[in-house]
Amino acid sequence: MNTENTTLNWFRNAAPYINDLRGRTLVVAIPGEGLGHENFRNLVHDLTLLISLGVRLVLVHGARAQVNCTLEKSGVHSRFQGNTRVTDRETLEVIKEAVGKLRFEIEAAFSQGLPDSPMARAALKVVSGNFVTARPVGVIDGTDMGWTGKVRRMEVAAISRALDEGSLVLISPLGTSLTGELFNLNYLDLAAEAAQSLKAEKLIVFRDTPQLIVDGAPVYDLSINQAEDAQESVGSETLACAINACNAGIQRVHLLSYADNGALLQELLSREGAGTMIYRDSYEVVRRARITDVGGILGLIRPLEKQGILVRRSREKLEAEIDHFTLVEVDGTPVACAALYPILDDQGDTVAAEIACVAIHPEFRGGGRGAKLLQHLERQARALELPEIYVLTTQTEHWFIERGFTQVDAGDLPAARKSLYNIQRNSRVLRKPL
Repeated sequence: MNTENTTLNWFRNAAPYINDLRGRTLVVAIPGEGLGHENFRNLVHDLTLLISLGVRLVLVHGARAQVNCTLEKSGVHSRFQGNTRVTDRETLEVIKEAVGKLRFEIEAAFSQGLPDSPMARAALKVVSGNFVTARPVGVIDGTDMGWTGKVRRMEVAAISRALDEGSLVLISPLGTSLTGELFNLNYLDLAAEAAQSLKAEKLIVFRDTPQLIVDGAPVYDLSINQAEDAQESVGSETLACAINACNAGIQRVHLLSYADNGALLQELLSREGAGTMIYRDSYEVVRRARITDVGGILGLIRPLEKQGILVRRSREKLEAEIDHFTLVEVDGTPVACAALYPILDDQGDTVAAEIACVAIHPEFRGGGRGAKLLQHLERQARALELPEIYVLTTQTEHWFIERGFTQVDAGDLPAARKSLYNIQRNSRVLRKPL
């Protein structure tokens, strides 16, 4: 029963994300290693599900692993300039063979429809073709790159027509030239170009591992500036692709593991995510609360009220006090809140302020959001030219002490607040001068 409830709640909570993605274009890039992984069949099911929910999907695939294997079997030696393959005539023939085989295997994977499988009655159409016009890379550092190419133009109108019909558009790492030649393309560059040309909502890039490791720790989101700072130390092709895509105008790029079952759905349809997101815009904002945020705030504070950490507030009281609240919002969803209440003297003048009702969603703790909220509330208090702020807490005193507060006696509270002190709760009283 608990598992059933968890599944139902997850699906209900996914509704806002489904509504946001419906009618949007996503470009998904998966390397050859991912196509050969045992989890690829699950990924096919998840991609098909997204299309059934109204997502316009373009799948760009790599083929390096398959090409290397075919080259080895054929006894053909391949050269590289940096990380880019030099494509001579013999190598190109092997690439054509490997990519052609992959394309048919991918189409077959999306065409299955056994009655007892997740693909039952999907009737998904996969459309592929000469959507990419390419040109030669030319000579790099004195090396003629042969038939290694780069994107010259994407056939946006043709791709859009296929997407309008509900088809999955499949783009392989080969492009044709105006002279009728075929060029070997880097699938990551191809995916970034497709996302830019199609004005995609997101670019999803699959890799062998989930989160990026920066300074020895996994990171779940990076601004474009943070990503550029980390690029040299991380040294990841997929991160470089994400940075290029964001700089070209894509708002969000998600790096996921092709070995992680369900990573795509968890990343797109839940708040916690499953990989690392590189974002161009301000995906996380701190703002003053509005009356429409009451429901979201109640969702944050009710669990803490039940644990006795926060004093219980009715919806009516919260609505009346909403102007005192500040939120941290991620993708339009409140994930943290706190309130700043004025403390008045006998003449009705504000002499100090109290920080209260600090709550952070469990999935978003440890990311510095509490400290960010505190900074905003302190700025609000300083703007009112208040000399000090107080906080009353039963379980989090050390967190506040680490941020400049000191413990004082309840008798040190301003008179108006002292008269309301609840002896039964026996809260610690902390003060910070501004």
